[in-house]
Amino acid sequence: MAPFSRPLSPHLSIYRFTLTMTMSIVHRATGIALYGGTLLLVLWLVGAAIGGGFFEFVTWLFGMWLGQLVLFGYTWVLFHHMFGGIRHFVWDTAKAMDPAGRELAVRIQLGASILVTLIVWAIFVWFK
Repeated sequence: MAPFSRPLSPHLSIYRFTLTMTMSIVHRATGIALYGGTLLLVLWLVGAAIGGGFFEFVTWLFGMWLGQLVLFGYTWVLFHHMFGGIRHFVWDTAKAMDPAGRELAVRIQLGASILVTLIVWAIFVWFK
């Protein structure tokens, strides 16, 4: 009995891994990370509502270098996910759907998220 030959589903071994694929995965990951960052925002708001020592603790926690690094990452995640949503909205209008347009949209998303994050943190540091 000869082995039955049937078509195989496309797999990663067939497709070339592109920047658009990577940003799709990162967009999902940033959506998940926003939950953690929102919990940090809630922690700060609860600390402000309770006041006293708890608010001082939260302020100290966010003021130390690790807290600042987490807040910087949260800022990038927020902007990256937002620009990813805008990119998807543009795609919903059937624009930039060709390979070059998709690649350009992803590069703009990545660059804009990094640039806006750095601008926001430069303003934060300037007025601190």
